[in-house]
Amino acid sequence: MRRVYLDHSATTPLDPGVLEAMLPWMREGHGNASSPHASGRAARAAVEAAREQVAVALGVSPLDVLFTSGGTESDNQAVKGIAWAAREAGRGTHLVTSAIEHHAVLETCEWLTEHAGFTLTVVGCEPDGVVDPQRLLDAVRSDTVLVSVMAANNELGTVQSLGEIGPALGSRGVPLHTDAVQAFGRTRLEPDDWEIGALSLSAHKFNGPKGVGVLMLRRDLPAHPVLHGGGQERGVRSGTLHTAGIVGCGAATELAASSLNEEAPRQRALRDHLRDQLLAVGGVSLNGHPEARLTNNLNVAVTGCDGEALLYALDARGVEASTGSACQSGAAEPSHVLRAIGAPNDRAHLRLTLGRTTTPADVEHAAAAFREAVKLLRDAGGGFV
Repeated sequence: MRRVYLDHSATTPLDPGVLEAMLPWMREGHGNASSPHASGRAARAAVEAAREQVAVALGVSPLDVLFTSGGTESDNQAVKGIAWAAREAGRGTHLVTSAIEHHAVLETCEWLTEHAGFTLTVVGCEPDGVVDPQRLLDAVRSDTVLVSVMAANNELGTVQSLGEIGPALGSRGVPLHTDAVQAFGRTRLEPDDWEIGALSLSAHKFNGPKGVGVLMLRRDLPAHPVLHGGGQERGVRSGTLHTAGIVGCGAATELAASSLNEEAPRQRALRDHLRDQLLAVGGVSLNGHPEARLTNNLNVAVTGCDGEALLYALDARGVEASTGSACQSGAAEPSHVLRAIGAPNDRAHLRLTLGRTTTPADVEHAAAAFREAVKLLRDAGGGFV
């Protein structure tokens, strides 16, 4: 059976060129990048070359680039680290974020309120997933020390107006952190022009290895470390550097940035073709903003179907996607993102996300499988349990 992978927002296939860049460091590049001997110096040179690749891709200084274990750690380090440093400096204890952030940001902010004496304002969004910049600015107080807003939502694909939000916050002296895990390599990012103080990436979201992330953290933005130890990465992120993974991250970052102008319109065209075929089925509507969204993201609501049943029916027909629902305590419930946009509970919410490996034939197969699966479930009563 033909298998079609349309879950690139969950993770992406490792690019063959990225793997080739990593292999020497997996086979014989055993040196610790903090060691002064020849093997250590070679590893350090490889790490710094990767740091330069990331910096060029983001348009920032290499001195602002730190390597982590992934997006979750980068988000935790940014939010906790900046918040703790600001509190110690007496600048305040108030945080602002949005209702549709990744759990790595939302739960970190909530932890700070429950265990560290911070206060939190969570700003809602419009039905299309757009966070109104003015609502964010209205939430800022004299004691606000950080605003964290994702560049693009992982479920809906809706892209936020960071170019408006960042400078407005900068004029008030409030730093902006953005989780750009989904956005990088799929839409334009301008950390300098948008006055972004901290930015999180995860290599496996753009055809790099799992277990490696990036935190772009401005040198003039104080942040306490979350991990204590040997003082690597400017003393912010301790731990022996994962040379092979970092090399892969650098290669993947360079690949994603250099191919954006080609890949974004290609994936948009495929996505739009798939969208049109799915909407033609009837009883199918689009979740998220129709235009201000990632070029690879398609999220639809389907009447007369259960989300989990639709996923399994698609998987049985060779299509791998994801649903906007999460199973909690044995009951399928809409995700916090779907609840934030007021999505109805009585329908399936399906996310299909394309990537570098997606072909026109993949899209045709997925559309046919969707038509078959929806008809099957509707004829059988929807598959609700």
